[in-house]
Parts: sequence; C-alpha cells; structure tokens
Amino acid sequence: MADIILKPGLEKAIGLHPWIFSGAIREINGNPESGETVDVYADNGEFVGYAAFSPESQIRARMWNYDHGQVITEDYIRYILQVSISSRQNYVKRINSNAIRLVYGESDNFPGLIIDHYDDVLVLQVLSAGANYWKKTIIEIIGDLLHPRAIIERSDAEVVKKEGLLPGTAIHSGTLDKTIIIEENGIKYEVDLMQGHKTGFYLDQRENRLKIRSYINRNEVLDAYSYTGGFTLNALSSGASRVTSIDSSEYALNILKKNIEINNFEKNSHEIIQADVPVQLRKFRDAARQFDVIILDPPKFAPTRSSLPKAMKAYKDINLLAMKLLRPGGYLVTFSCSGAVSLETLREVIGYAQADSGKTVKIVEVLGQPEDHPILITFPESEYLKGYILRVE
Repeated sequence: MADIILKPGLEKAIGLHPWIFSGAIREINGNPESGETVDVYADNGEFVGYAAFSPESQIRARMWNYDHGQVITEDYIRYILQVSISSRQNYVKRINSNAIRLVYGESDNFPGLIIDHYDDVLVLQVLSAGANYWKKTIIEIIGDLLHPRAIIERSDAEVVKKEGLLPGTAIHSGTLDKTIIIEENGIKYEVDLMQGHKTGFYLDQRENRLKIRSYINRNEVLDAYSYTGGFTLNALSSGASRVTSIDSSEYALNILKKNIEINNFEKNSHEIIQADVPVQLRKFRDAARQFDVIILDPPKFAPTRSSLPKAMKAYKDINLLAMKLLRPGGYLVTFSCSGAVSLETLREVIGYAQADSGKTVKIVEVLGQPEDHPILITFPESEYLKGYILRVE
C-alpha cells in the first residue's frame, strides 16, 4: 500500500478536518492510483489514518478513518453503509415522507458519496475519486441491503471534474419511468430523477417546507426560485390567498404545473412567472406590488470562497428587494445553500439589506438542514444550508 507523509505539525489539522490538501503533503511513497487507499503518516512517522487518494484534485486525499485496525476493504465499505442507513431508522419514523438521504458524504464516513432513497429507487452521486474507486462495490451492497426497484447514478455535477472524473448519469440496475411520485407531509411531488437538480429534488428543505405552513394564514405569498414548487405547494395547501411562483427554468415550472394538478390545487389562486428572479423582483417593486410572505431559496451563489464577495452582493440585492416588497409585518423566509456562506455571514448580509431598506427586521426563527443531512463537527463544509424567518416591519 502506498503512503503519504504530512508536513511537520499538520497531523493535528488532519484530525480536525477530513481533507488533506496537496500543500499539506511532504512526500508520497509509491504510485497510488485514483481513489486507492493510502496510509497517512505524520512527519515523525506516527500513523494518522487511512485516506482515499486523488491525484488530480487540490484535495489530494480524503480521510476514511483514524484507526490502524480499520483497513478499507469491501467488508468495511459494507459496514459504514450499514451504519449510515441504520442511523436514519428513527428519523424515518418521525417524518411523513417516502424520500430520505441515506448517505451524506464525509458526515457519514464515506467521502464524496451521496445516496438518496426515493420511494423504491436509489439515486447515488459519486463525487470523489475514493467513492468512484469503490462504486461497483457500493452498488452491489446497497442493492443487497435495500432491494430497490432501480439504482441510478447522478454524478453529473461539475465538481467531479476536479477529481479527474467524467460527469455522467446511468441506470445501474432495474427499470425507471421518466418520473417518480414521492409524498411528503401530505403533498405529492413529481420528481425527475434523471434530469432534476442534484438527485432530482431538494430533500434538504423537507422540514423548512413544513415549517412555513404556520406563516401562511390566508396570506399572499411569493415563492422566488420556486423550482418544481416545494414551498409553493406547501403555501397552497395551507390556504394562501394567492401564490406567485418565479423561476427561470421552463422545465421546472412545467413540473410545478403538474404538481399543482396531482394535488388538486387548480382551484387555488396561483400565478407562474418564468423570469430571472432579481429582474422580476424589480418589476414588482416598480409596479408597487406587495406580498405578505416572501420565500427566497436561491441557487448556490458562492460555490467557492473566492466567489464570496460577488455572492454577498447578490444575496444583499435579492433580500433588499424582498424587504421592499413586503407589507408591514410581513415575513421573509430567506436561505443560502452556499457552503462558503456561514449563518453569521448571511445574517450580516441581511443586516446590510435592512439598513438600506428603511425597515425594521427581526429574526423569528433560524433554519437549517434536517437530520438526514448531518453536520460533522470537524467538517464545516457539511453545514451548507442555512436560513432565517424574518419579520419585516
């Protein structure tokens, strides 16, 4: 087995974060292939742990574990998958949904692997060299453990190129219709597992979709960046007097229309607008349009730390516009899914928007990601979804 030697003193940092960047490595002994397991040693020769090697990424290795007795074998892969799936059993009993995340990368001790369960179909994302190295084994094991109707791969994210992998999708076993219907808190959603964002749906907003229901109360709601209607459908089901949904994707809005039909919400007052959200918000401002509840769930504005300054301007812009569109005492539900944007940074940006709006803004609730997207205390990147419910006066 090949090994890597860390630069002096960096073994403590590796113990606090599972990624080893290329600049932290003193030398590499052997010629490990992409995804192969390597032994990690401190500069003084002390064993640190096992990691998956990635020769083309700046994240040169991702830690599997720190236990000399836990060698990475097929049995070990089965063990960590079983543990991850079992850890969701109590949570599954507490949620009213047939769609859940079963494996969440480093937080579940499997670097770069995502597995989502949609009814009787499994969707995996293989986002690291290590996960790709074990992909065949992963597919065999989850098929054996869960007996799904189909296993789909959605490794089409741009991030896989940084690992030297080719983005792609595949059906590894079983058969699949073009779309699947899932249920969540009494609402049905049509999900396109082959073409939808991420693995097809935003499972991470499950609890937040439910939470906004108590703020609807016959109010007029604006769902910006609506995608296929997660928040829209919850607002309609909660008796909103009117819901306006904005998204730039015609494809997503067509699915939203289908979701309204299958839930029999056609009788509700609803408006769909295909547009760039900031542009449309300005049109609403100029037309003196107002709402009681506005939901902002934008895409990832800051995929990297270098893009943070530009992202902060974008977050400030949409939040400022939303504040101006709210009636006095209205609620702004605002999110960031950018890992580089902390909860404190988002709060700071909202503060800048509040200062320019002339409004008084109060935090009512702090929002985050659900239990099936666990946050690893030594891996801040695992805490990516954050948000606030704000009262704007």
